[in-house]
Amino acid sequence: MKPINNMKRKDLTFVSLLLLALSFNACGNKEKEYDATGTFEATETTVYAEQGGALLTFNVQEGEEVALGQELGIIDTTQIWLKIRQLGATKEVYASQKPDMQKQIAATRQQLAKAQQEQQRYKELVADGAAPTKMLDDANSQVSVLQKQLEAQVSSLSTSTRSLEKQIAATNVQVSQLVDQLRKCHVIAPIHGTVLEKYVERGEFVAMGKPLFKVADTENMFIRAYLTSLQLQQVKVGQKVTVFADYGDGQKKPYDGMVSWISSRSEFTPKTILTDDERADLVYAVKIAVKNDGYIKIGMYGEVKLSQATTDHE
Repeated sequence: MKPINNMKRKDLTFVSLLLLALSFNACGNKEKEYDATGTFEATETTVYAEQGGALLTFNVQEGEEVALGQELGIIDTTQIWLKIRQLGATKEVYASQKPDMQKQIAATRQQLAKAQQEQQRYKELVADGAAPTKMLDDANSQVSVLQKQLEAQVSSLSTSTRSLEKQIAATNVQVSQLVDQLRKCHVIAPIHGTVLEKYVERGEFVAMGKPLFKVADTENMFIRAYLTSLQLQQVKVGQKVTVFADYGDGQKKPYDGMVSWISSRSEFTPKTILTDDERADLVYAVKIAVKNDGYIKIGMYGEVKLSQATTDHE
């Protein structure tokens, strides 16, 4: 009976080893679940102070969502408002100095009209021989003098009016510049997104060009992955792929992605990036756009499967 037991043990051991070998072989032949990996990124925008002054209000918190065009803070506008009021008063002074041409030349016009009447009367008298020619010459001279005087007045008043109008126009330009500065005192969100970092606090004095906060478009994100030249033959801009967000501990979530950019230059494989062919030294970076449902975070690792792109391409 002992030989039979020994034989059974040997058979069981052989079967176990055979199953183990088949298991390893199956694992070795198992198709990789991804073609490339990368990290999720978002378009980030740093908002700077466009005017200098005390930050009177600043309603920004890291991690909060802001809307496009939302007012988030105000820089002190007092001095700008005072300058606008000053220029408004200056404009009124210029406007009050504009001459009333019709009133100022009315007397000269009246004198000229009377002189022209006398001129016509003397013409008739001289033609009838009832008055000497010298009287008509004097009347003609008077009319000529008054006409030149009227022309000089009109020219002078027109020049003065144009000068004042140019000064008013220059004042309007200055007011427009101040209004633009006033607008820039309002801190506005440039995009719809999530505040990543906050650099200042309410009440601080900020100089022009000082960074205030950083916001990212976390709704429209992308994953930057790296492909070998062999893989690159399967992909083109606009193609759809499958992207998996890796939450760790084997937890993954699929997303529809679209290739939005392919680098035109190769580069050495980054140390932290795995590619389908790990022996390849040179790879090409690609960006794959993904619509975020709120669960993808910046810097999170992800995987890319090109099979969907290959099927669509065919």
